Amino acid sequence: MPFSEYGSSTGKPVVYFHGVPGAPSEAAVLHDYARLAGLRVLSFNRLTLPVCATPEAYYLQIATAIRKEIGNMPVAMIGFSIGSHVALATAAHLREQVTSLHLVSAVAPLQAGDFPNAMAGKAVFQLAHKQPWLFKLLARWQAFLAPRFPTALFRMLFASAQGQDQQLASQADFQQFIAGVFIDCFGQGVDGYCRDIQRYLAPWSPPAFTHSPQIHLWHGSEDNWSPLGMAEYLAGALPGAVLHRGEGLSHYSCLYDAVPKIVRHVG
Repeated sequence: MPFSEYGSSTGKPVVYFHGVPGAPSEAAVLHDYARLAGLRVLSFNRLTLPVCATPEAYYLQIATAIRKEIGNMPVAMIGFSIGSHVALATAAHLREQVTSLHLVSAVAPLQAGDFPNAMAGKAVFQLAHKQPWLFKLLARWQAFLAPRFPTALFRMLFASAQGQDQQLASQADFQQFIAGVFIDCFGQGVDGYCRDIQRYLAPWSPPAFTHSPQIHLWHGSEDNWSPLGMAEYLAGALPGAVLHRGEGLSHYSCLYDAVPKIVRHVG
Protein backbone atom coordinates (compact mmCIF):
# COMPACT_ATOMS: atom_id res chain seq x y z
CA MET A 1 0.00 0.00 0.00
CA PRO A 2 1.49 3.40 -0.90
CA PHE A 3 2.05 5.95 1.85
CA SER A 4 3.17 9.54 2.34
CA GLU A 5 5.99 10.31 4.74
CA TYR A 6 6.51 13.42 6.88
CA GLY A 7 8.91 14.51 9.61
CA SER A 8 12.24 12.72 9.97
CA SER A 9 12.90 9.79 7.62
CA THR A 10 14.97 8.05 10.31
CA GLY A 11 12.77 8.89 13.28
CA LYS A 12 10.49 6.96 15.59
CA PRO A 13 7.47 5.71 13.59
CA VAL A 14 4.03 7.29 13.94
CA VAL A 15 1.11 6.23 11.73
CA TYR A 16 -1.52 8.84 10.86
CA PHE A 17 -5.05 7.79 9.82
CA HIS A 18 -6.69 10.54 7.79
CA GLY A 19 -10.34 11.52 7.91
CA VAL A 20 -13.04 10.97 5.29
CA PRO A 21 -13.14 12.87 3.05
CA GLY A 22 -9.39 13.03 3.50
CA ALA A 23 -6.11 11.75 2.13
CA PRO A 24 -2.54 10.96 3.27
CA SER A 25 -1.54 14.56 2.47
CA GLU A 26 -3.62 15.60 5.48
CA ALA A 27 -0.68 14.47 7.66
CA ALA A 28 1.39 17.38 6.35
CA VAL A 29 0.12 19.32 9.38
CA LEU A 30 2.54 17.22 11.45
CA HIS A 31 5.63 17.66 9.29
CA ASP A 32 7.49 20.54 10.93
CA TYR A 33 6.71 19.42 14.49
CA ALA A 34 7.60 15.79 13.74
CA ARG A 35 10.88 16.71 12.06
CA LEU A 36 12.03 18.68 15.10
CA ALA A 37 10.93 15.90 17.46
CA GLY A 38 12.61 13.12 15.46
CA LEU A 39 9.39 11.38 14.44
CA ARG A 40 8.72 9.61 11.15
CA VAL A 41 5.06 10.07 10.25
CA LEU A 42 3.57 7.54 7.83
CA SER A 43 0.15 8.10 6.32
CA PHE A 44 -1.02 5.09 4.33
CA ASN A 45 -3.30 5.53 1.34
CA ARG A 46 -5.98 3.09 2.38
CA LEU A 47 -8.33 4.51 -0.26
CA THR A 48 -6.35 2.53 -2.84
CA LEU A 49 -7.25 -0.81 -1.26
CA PRO A 50 -9.89 -2.94 -2.99
CA VAL A 51 -13.17 -3.36 -1.16
CA CYS A 52 -12.76 -6.42 1.10
CA ALA A 53 -15.41 -9.01 1.82
CA THR A 54 -15.29 -8.35 5.57
CA PRO A 55 -14.36 -5.35 7.71
CA GLU A 56 -11.69 -7.33 9.59
CA ALA A 57 -9.98 -8.30 6.33
CA TYR A 58 -9.74 -4.59 5.52
CA TYR A 59 -8.18 -3.63 8.84
CA LEU A 60 -5.83 -6.61 8.69
CA GLN A 61 -4.61 -5.40 5.29
CA ILE A 62 -3.74 -2.03 6.80
CA ALA A 63 -2.00 -3.64 9.79
CA THR A 64 -0.01 -5.87 7.43
CA ALA A 65 1.10 -2.86 5.37
CA ILE A 66 2.26 -1.09 8.54
CA ARG A 67 4.26 -4.13 9.68
CA LYS A 68 5.77 -4.49 6.22
CA GLU A 69 7.17 -0.96 6.47
CA ILE A 70 8.27 -0.75 10.13
CA GLY A 71 8.65 -4.40 11.12
CA ASN A 72 8.06 -5.01 14.82
CA MET A 73 9.09 -1.53 15.95
CA PRO A 74 6.84 0.11 18.55
CA VAL A 75 4.51 2.60 16.91
CA ALA A 76 2.26 5.44 18.00
CA MET A 77 -0.97 6.08 16.08
CA ILE A 78 -3.00 9.19 15.37
CA GLY A 79 -6.54 8.94 14.02
CA PHE A 80 -8.49 12.00 12.86
CA SER A 81 -12.28 12.10 12.54
CA ILE A 82 -13.53 8.87 10.89
CA GLY A 83 -9.88 7.85 10.70
CA SER A 84 -10.12 7.36 14.48
CA HIS A 85 -12.43 4.39 13.88
CA VAL A 86 -9.98 2.87 11.38
CA ALA A 87 -7.09 3.48 13.81
CA LEU A 88 -8.91 1.70 16.65
CA ALA A 89 -9.81 -1.29 14.49
CA THR A 90 -6.28 -1.53 13.04
CA ALA A 91 -4.63 -1.22 16.46
CA ALA A 92 -6.57 -4.30 17.55
CA HIS A 93 -4.53 -6.30 15.00
CA LEU A 94 -1.17 -4.77 15.98
CA ARG A 95 -1.91 -5.07 19.70
CA GLU A 96 1.15 -4.57 21.96
CA GLN A 97 3.13 -3.02 19.11
CA VAL A 98 0.98 0.12 19.52
CA THR A 99 2.40 2.20 22.35
CA SER A 100 -0.13 5.04 22.28
CA LEU A 101 -3.24 5.97 20.35
CA HIS A 102 -4.28 9.59 19.84
CA LEU A 103 -7.82 10.10 18.55
CA VAL A 104 -8.52 13.65 17.36
CA SER A 105 -12.10 14.86 16.75
CA ALA A 106 -13.00 11.20 17.09
CA VAL A 107 -16.22 9.52 16.06
CA ALA A 108 -18.16 7.00 18.14
CA PRO A 109 -20.61 4.28 17.06
CA LEU A 110 -23.87 5.94 16.02
CA GLN A 111 -25.72 3.14 17.79
CA ALA A 112 -24.20 4.20 21.13
CA GLY A 113 -26.27 7.35 21.58
CA ASP A 114 -28.40 10.05 20.02
CA PHE A 115 -25.43 11.44 18.14
CA PRO A 116 -26.83 11.95 14.60
CA ASN A 117 -29.17 14.77 15.64
CA ALA A 118 -26.16 16.79 16.81
CA MET A 119 -24.09 16.14 13.69
CA ALA A 120 -23.82 18.52 10.75
CA GLY A 121 -23.49 15.49 8.47
CA LYS A 122 -26.69 13.83 9.67
CA ALA A 123 -28.37 13.93 6.24
CA VAL A 124 -25.33 12.44 4.51
CA PHE A 125 -25.02 9.60 7.02
CA GLN A 126 -28.74 8.88 6.73
CA LEU A 127 -28.40 8.77 2.96
CA ALA A 128 -25.41 6.41 3.17
CA HIS A 129 -27.34 4.13 5.54
CA LYS A 130 -30.71 4.05 3.81
CA GLN A 131 -29.84 4.64 0.14
CA PRO A 132 -26.18 3.72 -0.43
CA TRP A 133 -26.53 3.92 -4.21
CA LEU A 134 -27.70 7.54 -3.94
CA PHE A 135 -24.89 8.28 -1.48
CA LYS A 136 -22.42 6.96 -4.04
CA LEU A 137 -23.85 9.35 -6.62
CA LEU A 138 -23.33 12.20 -4.17
CA ALA A 139 -19.73 11.07 -3.68
CA ARG A 140 -19.21 11.04 -7.45
CA TRP A 141 -20.58 14.58 -7.63
CA GLN A 142 -18.09 15.65 -4.97
CA ALA A 143 -15.33 13.87 -6.91
CA PHE A 144 -16.36 15.85 -10.00
CA LEU A 145 -16.26 19.15 -8.11
CA ALA A 146 -12.96 18.60 -6.26
CA PRO A 147 -10.47 19.27 -9.12
CA ARG A 148 -12.73 21.57 -11.16
CA PHE A 149 -14.54 23.74 -8.61
CA PRO A 150 -12.59 23.28 -5.33
CA THR A 151 -13.94 26.52 -3.84
CA ALA A 152 -17.55 25.37 -4.36
CA LEU A 153 -16.85 22.02 -2.70
CA PHE A 154 -15.04 23.73 0.17
CA ARG A 155 -17.95 26.09 0.78
CA MET A 156 -20.40 23.21 0.61
CA LEU A 157 -18.55 21.14 3.21
CA PHE A 158 -17.70 24.04 5.54
CA ALA A 159 -21.06 25.82 5.38
CA SER A 160 -21.90 24.44 8.83
CA ALA A 161 -18.52 25.24 10.42
CA GLN A 162 -18.70 26.61 13.93
CA GLY A 163 -16.36 27.45 16.79
CA GLN A 164 -12.80 28.21 15.70
CA ASP A 165 -13.37 26.28 12.47
CA GLN A 166 -15.19 29.39 11.18
CA GLN A 167 -12.05 31.48 11.54
CA LEU A 168 -9.87 28.70 10.14
CA ALA A 169 -12.13 28.27 7.11
CA SER A 170 -11.73 31.96 6.22
CA GLN A 171 -7.95 31.63 5.82
CA ALA A 172 -6.64 31.26 2.27
CA ASP A 173 -3.82 28.88 3.19
CA PHE A 174 -6.23 26.51 4.93
CA GLN A 175 -8.64 26.63 1.97
CA GLN A 176 -5.79 25.77 -0.37
CA PHE A 177 -4.56 22.95 1.88
CA ILE A 178 -7.99 21.34 2.26
CA ALA A 179 -8.74 21.72 -1.46
CA GLY A 180 -5.57 19.74 -2.17
CA VAL A 181 -6.56 17.07 0.36
CA PHE A 182 -9.99 16.71 -1.26
CA ILE A 183 -8.45 16.47 -4.74
CA ASP A 184 -6.14 13.71 -3.47
CA CYS A 185 -9.07 11.96 -1.80
CA PHE A 186 -11.41 11.88 -4.77
CA GLY A 187 -8.59 11.32 -7.24
CA GLN A 188 -8.63 7.71 -6.02
CA GLY A 189 -12.26 7.30 -7.08
CA VAL A 190 -15.07 6.99 -4.57
CA ASP A 191 -15.04 3.30 -3.63
CA GLY A 192 -12.58 3.68 -0.75
CA TYR A 193 -14.33 6.81 0.48
CA CYS A 194 -17.73 5.11 0.47
CA ARG A 195 -16.29 1.99 2.12
CA ASP A 196 -14.93 3.93 5.10
CA ILE A 197 -18.27 5.65 5.61
CA GLN A 198 -20.17 2.34 5.42
CA ARG A 199 -17.71 0.60 7.78
CA TYR A 200 -18.16 3.43 10.26
CA LEU A 201 -21.97 3.29 10.09
CA ALA A 202 -22.07 -0.47 10.73
CA PRO A 203 -21.85 -1.79 14.31
CA TRP A 204 -18.23 -1.66 15.45
CA SER A 205 -16.42 -4.94 16.01
CA PRO A 206 -15.71 -5.79 19.68
CA PRO A 207 -11.89 -5.97 19.18
CA ALA A 208 -11.85 -2.20 18.69
CA PHE A 209 -12.65 -1.86 22.40
CA THR A 210 -10.73 -4.82 23.83
CA HIS A 211 -7.13 -3.81 23.15
CA SER A 212 -6.19 -0.75 25.15
CA PRO A 213 -2.85 0.96 24.58
CA GLN A 214 -2.41 4.37 26.15
CA ILE A 215 -5.33 6.30 24.60
CA HIS A 216 -5.74 10.06 24.41
CA LEU A 217 -8.85 11.75 23.05
CA TRP A 218 -8.45 15.30 21.75
CA HIS A 219 -11.79 16.98 21.14
CA GLY A 220 -13.22 20.46 20.64
CA SER A 221 -16.15 21.65 22.74
CA GLU A 222 -17.81 23.20 19.66
CA ASP A 223 -17.36 20.29 17.26
CA ASN A 224 -20.57 19.72 15.29
CA TRP A 225 -19.07 17.20 12.84
CA SER A 226 -18.29 14.73 15.61
CA PRO A 227 -19.97 16.13 18.74
CA LEU A 228 -18.15 16.18 22.07
CA GLY A 229 -20.55 13.51 23.36
CA MET A 230 -18.81 11.03 21.06
CA ALA A 231 -15.46 11.58 22.78
CA GLU A 232 -17.15 11.38 26.18
CA TYR A 233 -18.65 8.03 25.18
CA LEU A 234 -15.27 6.71 24.01
CA ALA A 235 -13.61 7.94 27.21
CA GLY A 236 -15.97 5.67 29.13
CA ALA A 237 -15.80 2.73 26.73
CA LEU A 238 -12.01 2.58 26.26
CA PRO A 239 -10.24 1.57 29.50
CA GLY A 240 -7.86 4.21 30.77
CA ALA A 241 -8.62 6.71 28.00
CA VAL A 242 -7.87 10.35 28.78
CA LEU A 243 -10.07 13.10 27.32
CA HIS A 244 -8.46 16.46 26.49
CA ARG A 245 -11.21 19.00 25.89
CA GLY A 246 -10.42 22.07 23.79
CA GLU A 247 -12.68 24.97 24.65
CA GLY A 248 -13.99 26.80 21.59
CA LEU A 249 -12.37 24.37 19.19
CA SER A 250 -14.31 22.51 16.54
CA HIS A 251 -13.22 19.79 14.08
CA TYR A 252 -10.14 20.91 12.13
CA SER A 253 -9.20 23.60 14.64
CA CYS A 254 -8.90 20.81 17.21
CA LEU A 255 -6.51 18.95 14.89
CA TYR A 256 -4.31 22.04 14.49
CA ASP A 257 -4.33 22.64 18.24
CA ALA A 258 -3.66 19.01 19.17
CA VAL A 259 -0.81 18.25 16.74
CA PRO A 260 2.06 19.95 18.65
CA LYS A 261 0.78 18.51 21.93
CA ILE A 262 0.61 14.99 20.50
CA VAL A 263 4.09 15.32 19.00
CA ARG A 264 5.51 16.41 22.36
CA HIS A 265 3.80 13.47 24.04
CA VAL A 266 4.99 10.90 21.52
CA GLY A 267 8.45 12.39 21.06
